[in-house]
Amino acid sequence: MPDSSVMEKDPNAKLPFSVDWSAWLTAEGDTGASAAWTVPAGLTKEATPAESLVAGKATVWLSGGTAGSMYEVACRLTTTAGRIDDRTLRILVKHR
Repeated sequence: MPDSSVMEKDPNAKLPFSVDWSAWLTAEGDTGASAAWTVPAGLTKEATPAESLVAGKATVWLSGGTAGSMYEVACRLTTTAGRIDDRTLRILVKHR
């Protein structure tokens, strides 16, 4: 059974993956200015729909990957006050 912090996707799936920054932003009294995603080779960051940052939730659409492989996808948030923080998603690609 995979670790609960690991998300799964099928190699043929095109799916959204998100990081919800809203609680952190509220605690800091700040708002998100931009979110940038770093996607490793083997996964594809889809251009349509484009990545987004809406109400503190950053989303990227991913496709591809090799079954049996684990990928780490990073989201870097920059706030209007100039704070920068990173979160990393672990994605296991497997046939489902």
